Amino acid sequence: MGAFPWQNRRPEGDGATSPNGGDSGMPSSILRCPSCGSGEVAQVLGDNGGVSYVCTACGHSWS
Repeated sequence: MGAFPWQNRRPEGDGATSPNGGDSGMPSSILRCPSCGSGEVAQVLGDNGGVSYVCTACGHSWS
């Protein structure tokens, strides 16, 4: 298992359960890029404390 639990999340699938069958605390749906549909999305914290998202597949950003 990786150092961070979110690194173990699958890009496809529901992501709702951990490998041992219990609730992993992860959301049941994966955030997808509105531009390309990829699940490879990073959460970015802005200077003013706001939250934005960036698709690491196509570079599209949104908040």
